[in-house]
Amino acid sequence: ISMEFRNLSKVYQDVISDICHKMGVGMAEFLEKKVDSQHEWDKYCHYVAGLVGIGLSRLFSASELEDPIVGQDTELANSMGLFLQKTNIIRDYLEDQLEGREFWPREVWSRYAKKLSDLAKPENIDMAVQCLNELITNALHHVPDVLTYLSRLKNQSVFNFCAIPQVMAIATLSACYNNKQVFRGVVKIRKGQAVTLMMDATNIQAVKAIMYQYVEEV
Repeated sequence: ISMEFRNLSKVYQDVISDICHKMGVGMAEFLEKKVDSQHEWDKYCHYVAGLVGIGLSRLFSASELEDPIVGQDTELANSMGLFLQKTNIIRDYLEDQLEGREFWPREVWSRYAKKLSDLAKPENIDMAVQCLNELITNALHHVPDVLTYLSRLKNQSVFNFCAIPQVMAIATLSACYNNKQVFRGVVKIRKGQAVTLMMDATNIQAVKAIMYQYVEEV
C-alpha cells in the first residue's frame, strides 16, 4: 500500500492522507463511546463512510474527470456515504449483535426496548419491526442528496462506480422494510436483482426510476 501511495501524484496523496487521518481520529473517538443520539449516528457514519465519499469526490475533481463542484460540495458527498453506511448498519443488526457490536442509535431503539439485544426476542418482534422502519425512514432522507450528487457527474465510469452501490442500497432498504427476517437472519437482494441493477444504473434518468420504484415499494 505504501509503495502504491508513493507512486501517486501529490494532489492525490494529499487527499488520501487527509481523509485517512480524519477517519482514524473519528473511529478512535467511537472506540470510547457508543452511538447514542441520531446526531451521533450521523457522526459515526460520517467518520467511516461520509469521509470516503468526500475523499473520492475530491479525487474525481482533482483528476479533472469531474467538475470542481463535485469535490467542493462536501455535504452531498457525505450523504452518499451515509446512505450506504446506514443501510449496512440496518441490515447487519443480527450479525453485529452476535459479534457484540452496536451501531443502532440508542435514541431510537430505546423507545422500543430496554436493551438493543431485546429486539431479537420473538416476543418483541412487532416493536423491533417498528424500530427498523423508523431507521429506514431516517436513511431515506439522504436520497434527494444522492440524486443531486449523481446528476452532476459527467464521466461514465465515475457515474457507474457511484450509482451502483446507491441503487443496491435502496433495494436492500426496500427488502428490509417491515421485514421480521432482519432480526432472524440475513436479508439480501437476489443475485438476479443485483445484476439487473448493475446493468440498468448507467444514467441519472434510470437511477431516478429505480429509486422511485423502491420508494414506492416501501
